[in-house]
Amino acid sequence: MPISTSGLHHVTAIGGDPQRNVDFYARALGLRLVKTTVNFDDPSVYHLYYGDGEGRPGTLMTFFPWPGVTGGRHGNGQATATAFSVPEASLGWWERHLADTGVQTSRSRTHGEEETLTFLDPDGLRISLVAHPQGDPRDPWDTPLVPAEHAVRGLHSVTLQVSQEDATAGMLTEGLGLRHVGGSGDRLRFAAGDGGPGALVDVLVTPDAPRGLVAGGTVHHVAWRVSDDATQVAWRDELVDKGVSVTEIRDRQYFRSIYFREPGGTLLEIATDGPGFTADEPLLELGRALRLPPWLEPRREQIRDSLARLDLPEENNPGAAGGPLRPAEGK
Repeated sequence: MPISTSGLHHVTAIGGDPQRNVDFYARALGLRLVKTTVNFDDPSVYHLYYGDGEGRPGTLMTFFPWPGVTGGRHGNGQATATAFSVPEASLGWWERHLADTGVQTSRSRTHGEEETLTFLDPDGLRISLVAHPQGDPRDPWDTPLVPAEHAVRGLHSVTLQVSQEDATAGMLTEGLGLRHVGGSGDRLRFAAGDGGPGALVDVLVTPDAPRGLVAGGTVHHVAWRVSDDATQVAWRDELVDKGVSVTEIRDRQYFRSIYFREPGGTLLEIATDGPGFTADEPLLELGRALRLPPWLEPRREQIRDSLARLDLPEENNPGAAGGPLRPAEGK
């Protein structure tokens, strides 16, 4: 019997200007900046994590913001949409709020019962807010611009765009333990665990669409949850036995990860729930200062000088009225 994920862990995308990224996700969308660190493979670039008040798995959207990055192309072989869950009666508020920030939105209804507000972030990444009648019990992050009654609860779903459905569907069901729960037309839906918000993936089948290009304004990878290290090791062994090319386990400081591609081309990750974002700073101080893994600490000064100054939201920088902060000053 295959090991099964309980749902999404995080989605990682490529952005452009890091300050613009913070302004959009922490201010306009009202997510908490829960970790300010760097891309471990290229520490001259930030890795910014946004989520709920504690940065729980299933609420996380992360970015590698490269200033001046070349724009990507949405298409087959990648995740082409990321959806967040919001309260059912909040889409009107969000429509007005985003319009006030200059963001154009469109409303639609998917899977019969979900009302969706869709828009592009400043780099062209496709984002949706989904109001589902079943509700979402996860606690929101409350900010001055986005009050708790309307705030994002966490990830809702992702959409994988592929040219053929069978192999991707097989990976989702046999490799990740998801189940097919419906769909219509060219869109299939799969669910993990109880199948609520944060445990859903749609597969959009577009045989004639061009191949996507992962660069600015596109998703880099989609991560799924695993409870602990031992289960991750067993899961990796199981995937290898099935002939899947899987990386070695990599230490991401706040979780451990393995990576592989589903047959349609999207890069997937299986990430442990722990140790979490309080591993190197207290809960109340999450995101305020640059955090580096031990193997990068000897290069702190060099890394600090390569990173742009960030103006963080007031809730990430109490006492400074949201003023300028150089995260590299923290340790």
